[in-house]
Amino acid sequence: MIFIETKLAGAFIIDLEEKSDHRGFFARTFCAQEFSNHGLKPTVAQCNLSFNHKKGTLRGMHYQILPAAETKLIRCTQGAIYDVIVDMRPDSPTYLAHIGVELTAENRRALYVPEMFAHGYQALTDGAEVVYQVGEFYTPGYERGLRYDDPILEISWPLSVTEISEKDRNWELLESGLVGV
Repeated sequence: MIFIETKLAGAFIIDLEEKSDHRGFFARTFCAQEFSNHGLKPTVAQCNLSFNHKKGTLRGMHYQILPAAETKLIRCTQGAIYDVIVDMRPDSPTYLAHIGVELTAENRRALYVPEMFAHGYQALTDGAEVVYQVGEFYTPGYERGLRYDDPILEISWPLSVTEISEKDRNWELLESGLVGV
């Protein structure tokens, strides 16, 4: 695996290191030892699959607070998504900063999301499928969220939003003071 550090400390883009031959290729997508060597938490408590019928579908922005803070390893296995993470660590120099990464079935990239980062994505294609390896169990009482269109965050989504859940549409704006940490 090739670990590419982002401008947000602890967040990494992970590219495959393919071993190719006449059959195709082989590549490791996860290794607890390699993750630990890069200072990443290698725990996998759950694996989730998300399928999106329509291009423009938006899911997020979600995170969990301590003691149930989650890490995530996100990979698009069909189609394409624009994946966004926001640093929600109040003492971080990049608090409320975000990055966006295009993850596709073709580029086979993954995004490692550290604890206390809000995460969401937009489907860039019909039929986009996303696999999440999550480092903590889903714990509803510790779940928090951000509005995808919060003006403080200034996230530029590539497409108009065609589908979104009521919960995601109705998270409080940051200016209301309900950051949830």
